[in-house]
Amino acid sequence: MVDSWATRRGEPRRRTTGSGQRTGDGEQRAGGSDQRTGGLGTDLHLDLPPGGGTGVRAALIRALRDAVRTGRLAPGTRLPSSRSLATDLGIARNTVADAYGELVAEGWLTARQGSGTRVAERVVPPEPAPPRTPPAAAVAAARPTYDLRPGEPDLSAFPRTAWLSAARRALTAAPNDAFGYGHPAGRPELRRVLADYLARARGVRAAPERIVVCAGFVQGLALLSKVREKAGHREVAVESYGLDVHWNVMRRAGLRTVPLPIDQQGARTAELDRSAGLRNVLLTPAHQFPIGVPLDPDRRAAVVDWASRVGGLVLEDDYDGEFRYDRQPVGALQGLDPEHVVYLGTASKSLAPALRLAWMVVPDHLMDGLLALKRTGEWESGRLDQLTLAEFIDSGAYDRHVRGMRMRYRRRRDQLVAALAERAPRVRVSGIAAGLHAVLQLPPGTEQSVVQGAAWQGLALDGLSRYRYRDEQGQKQQQEPGGQPDALVFAYGTPPDHAFAGALEALCRVLP
Repeated sequence: MVDSWATRRGEPRRRTTGSGQRTGDGEQRAGGSDQRTGGLGTDLHLDLPPGGGTGVRAALIRALRDAVRTGRLAPGTRLPSSRSLATDLGIARNTVADAYGELVAEGWLTARQGSGTRVAERVVPPEPAPPRTPPAAAVAAARPTYDLRPGEPDLSAFPRTAWLSAARRALTAAPNDAFGYGHPAGRPELRRVLADYLARARGVRAAPERIVVCAGFVQGLALLSKVREKAGHREVAVESYGLDVHWNVMRRAGLRTVPLPIDQQGARTAELDRSAGLRNVLLTPAHQFPIGVPLDPDRRAAVVDWASRVGGLVLEDDYDGEFRYDRQPVGALQGLDPEHVVYLGTASKSLAPALRLAWMVVPDHLMDGLLALKRTGEWESGRLDQLTLAEFIDSGAYDRHVRGMRMRYRRRRDQLVAALAERAPRVRVSGIAAGLHAVLQLPPGTEQSVVQGAAWQGLALDGLSRYRYRDEQGQKQQQEPGGQPDALVFAYGTPPDHAFAGALEALCRVLP
């Protein structure tokens, strides 16, 4: 046996080395664990200053101590041997051994024969508490009791059993090539059934070859924006009330957005001719979001006439076209002019956003550019989910689900109207002929106070002004004389059934 000495804080510390013996940090030399594992140790990520030098030992101690203190190295975790860690870090083994010894002495680590060096089983003092959050900010940051903001359907109603059955059938029948990368337009099975369904249910004129499957509406909008920008059509009109995420997606693709005013007949399509270079417009013609009105028939005709005359393109967002309650559904605008209207639909409202499945019905002259762009990166949706949706639609389960949800959402809408008539008769409700949300008109100047009061009641609600057009700098467009009133956007489709009565009660408490 050979004895060696090391110094820590001026005091001698004995380490013994030799065949089959252990060092002061609990490692086994020849015949020990390093030999049995071929010299390979546990991986451990540590940030040390480059270049080594006299500060490496202190830096290593500090890094290990911080890793234990923050919980990244849990109690009982076995650390790499000093030989392995020294090799990984490119420093002297004695430096690692001394750092281990220091932390053993301080109580952060333990070194016992047969167990190596481990993080000590000890209670680490908690980190200092963050500064006290102001009450108003705390309310805003807290998870609401009822989230009544639009954007999602009733997620509790997802047809899990029927979807699982469709997935099983689709997976069993899937050809081998379904597990490959496939065509950038999507699986042919889904494109075929979508062409049939959209023609039957939404009046869309589409062949399967003109359908492109994408991972959500926003991805489809980004693809179209990039194609239009590349073609030199860099200006797009958007409705003066809508979703800022859509405006920002198009801006990031290189397009300049211009607002198109909205009234109770929808977008004022006659104003498209005011901009000589304008060749694109994004519309929600079946149920304007968030105002909730359908585009007037004369304006529908006017916008397709404009697109045909100037060689423009209408991007039709049919986000909730299946859910119309009081009369026949408003057919898709695309049916009037398939060569100048791109139809965009999605399963996010009819089923669930988590599926990340949407589709575009595209004019022939755009297909090559879109497919070339899709081939350049990760623009694909899951192939197996596409097969499942194809089976789900083809089996009739999709129609049954949509009909059932249409009845459920209509009952909620009727409950909302009845509750407002009884509890808040001065609040006028509009935009309720279709969709999953309603607009509740408020007395002038009360929108912000009602939204704030709702937050204190555990309600997450958006005021209508939240959706007013903002420019690239985030500045809201000035309200036009006679424009939209103060209002709330109430998503009655979002809460599960068991929570809807409570959400209505809380809403009525905060309304003026």
